[in-house]
Parts: sequence; structure tokens; C-alpha cells
Amino acid sequence: MIYAVIDTNVIVSALITRRMDSPTIKVLSAIRDGRIKVVCSRDILNEYREVLSRGKFHLSTARVEQTVSTLVENALFLEPVASGEEFSDETDRVFYEVALAGSEDRTRLVTGNLRHYPISPIVVTPAQMVAILATMSNLENHST
Repeated sequence: MIYAVIDTNVIVSALITRRMDSPTIKVLSAIRDGRIKVVCSRDILNEYREVLSRGKFHLSTARVEQTVSTLVENALFLEPVASGEEFSDETDRVFYEVALAGSEDRTRLVTGNLRHYPISPIVVTPAQMVAILATMSNLENHST
């Protein structure tokens, strides 16, 4: 299993895309089927609700709550670890710093906006996360 902080933009993209094979949908599917354990904090949870409720996304209250419930159903809640990094958008800080609080070799921050975060092996795109999951699946299949 891999642990991941999921940036809000990944969730929004998955919910509004029409491409059922998109990496963002694959990431949410991996969360639902237990291959990704969501790592978050109360601040991240609050951002999910606030952003997903914005009228421009046309998501019903029921869909927002169902999505948030799915994300936090088995989530690991961690307190952010101060990074000392500069962020152009301070709302991104909590995602990075919660990812830092996780296990370094198993926790990732999945985002569609790499440029918003420091260059780090823990920060990956949804497509990179899908590749990581595929590699893990291949390793598991070869070890059995």
C-alpha cells in the first residue's frame, strides 16, 4: 500500500473529467479499492469541502460529501511538519507539510500542479502515481 496526500486539484479534475481513463480517476479508484491510503489533516479536509462546493464545479452537496467521505473513510490524519519552504500560494503548504509527516519512502503528494511545490521525489503527478501503482502491482504479482 502507498500513502498519499491528494491535492484538491486532483479530486476536482477526477470529478469533472469526461475521460474515464484519466490518471485522476485512476488515483481515486485506487483510493476506493484500498491501494492508496489517504493522508490528510483537518485543514486539508476543510479545503476539500470548500473547494468542491464552489458553484463553478456544479457538484451537488451529496456528491461533495460522498467524495469527501470516501477520501477520509480510512484516512491517516497527521499533523504537518514545518518545511521551511517558500510557497507562492500558502494554501499549498499544508499539503506538502502533511506529506512530509508521513513515511518518507511510502508517502507521496499527488498534484496536477508540480510548480506549486518544491522539487522533491515525494511530489508526483497523477500519471506518475498511476505508474507507481502499476510497478507495485507488478512486483506483487512476481512475488506470489
